[in-house]
Parts: sequence; structure tokens; C-alpha cells
Amino acid sequence: MTDETTSPDAPVNSDGYTSGFVTFVGRPNVGKSSLVNAICGRKISIVSDKPQTTRHRIMGVLTRPTSQLVFVDTPGLHKPVTALGERVNATALDSTKDVDATCLVLDATMQFGKGDKWVADHLDMSASTVIVNKTDIAKPQQVLAMLQAASQLGAKEYFPVSAKTGEGIGPLVDHLARTLPEGPQYFPNDEISDLPEERWVAELVREQLLAVTHDELPYSIATEVVEWEWPRIRVNILVERDSQKGMVIGKGGAILKRAGELARKQMPEGVYLELRVKVDKDWQRKPERVERLGY
Repeated sequence: MTDETTSPDAPVNSDGYTSGFVTFVGRPNVGKSSLVNAICGRKISIVSDKPQTTRHRIMGVLTRPTSQLVFVDTPGLHKPVTALGERVNATALDSTKDVDATCLVLDATMQFGKGDKWVADHLDMSASTVIVNKTDIAKPQQVLAMLQAASQLGAKEYFPVSAKTGEGIGPLVDHLARTLPEGPQYFPNDEISDLPEERWVAELVREQLLAVTHDELPYSIATEVVEWEWPRIRVNILVERDSQKGMVIGKGGAILKRAGELARKQMPEGVYLELRVKVDKDWQRKPERVERLGY
């Protein structure tokens, strides 16, 4: 998709220019963040095989000569059991309001289930597009079965795609661009996301922690930038119990060191990234703490 983005000094056609906001919604781990990254040609949202990786509403911007599409990546909709879960669900559902297009994202490797139907019931499917993702790893009969099951939803259009290989992405974006109304550019040509740099760094650290920690930890980890004096950046890693602190640090600090190394590789050269682990008991069950962390 990078060949369709424009350079910062590229001209924009004012006559007939279309623009608008496109929201991706779906269950956890269907690949919404990977789709946004693939379409925009850059990492906008962190990705992981852990459920509920995305906690914020994040916008990725694709600017083309005749259109600008602002993709809204949302947290996976799930049955909440904590204040954090309730907040991220609310964030996802609110993101379907006052947008120009809504896409229900499904996982081609899974069977269409109650969770998918629950998400669809919260959308106007007659005006929505269904995206069946992960066609690169699904068997052809799985893709067909998902498309057949989803056809009962009465959606506007259906697109089988692969965020990993890019297959089907071009026709999908062209379709979405055609559905947008005439309008102005909302973002400059060289801007690809609305995510503040400090939030992006905090999310980057959390992404690497998800990659190197145990399965029981991801839900309990939060990250926040508490010092930004370039090139020095300090990020606090919050866990809910003392036992989790040791698990994040690792023997001899090995896990924390590895997460820091992986994060630095994706940051500008010369950055000094300091990571500290702190216990904030049961933070995700406290609405006021969830809000202070920006969720």
C-alpha cells in the first residue's frame, strides 16, 4: 500500500477530494491492528498474539492524491470482568459512532461465533463492510465457511484479505475510499497517526513485554512515560502484585533487559530508555486508576 501514499510535498486535488473516518471493530485477535499497519505502511498500533493488546482508540492515516482515509483501530470487544475491560469495550463501541464507514473484522481461521454475532448486533450491517482477515494461514475451505456464515449479516460488501501478505488490501482500500464523502484533509500529508509520541513509546514498551513475558501477565501490565528529556526517556511498568514484579524483571534482570533492547531497536538512534517496574495493586479494577493511565 505504500505506493498509494503521498509524499509531504505532493499536491492534493481539491476538486472532488474525498475524506473520512473508517472504524475497524471485532473480537480480540482478529488482526485489526495488523490491518491498520499494513494499510498505512508503517507501525501505527502495537501487535501481539495476546488478547486485548489494543487498549486505546488509535488512528492511522492514509493520504492519497484524491482521498484521505483515517482508520480507527479499536480494542477487541469481549466480555469484561474488570474496570479496564469495561473501559476498552466502551472505547471500541464509541468508535463506531459519527464515522463515515464501519468494518467488521473476522478471523478466517476461526468459526463464526457468538462473539462475532454480538459485535455485528451493535453495528448497522447494511452500511458496514465485512473483512475476513488471515487468509494467508487459513485453509480455503475455512475462508469460504467464514464468508458463508458472515453472508447472513447482510453487510454492504465482503473482502477476504491478509494483513500479513497484503493480499486483498488494495481492493479493500479502493472500496472504502469510494464510500467516503467529499471533504477536506484532516491530517497533513506527512502525518500517519494521531498517537502522541510519548504514548507510542509507552505502547512500544508494552508490546515488547507482551512478547517476552508469560501468558498470565499481559492483562496486568500497564506502561506510562514519566520522564521525557530527550534523549532520556523513563517508562514505568505497572503490575498488580509483588510476585508479578519479579516475573517482569526476570532472573538477573534478563526479561526487562530484553524488552528494553527490543524497544530501542524501533526507536531513534541515541535514545536512552530507562525501564522501572512498580506495583500498583489491582490497578485494572480501579476505574479512577484506569482513567489516569489514559484508558
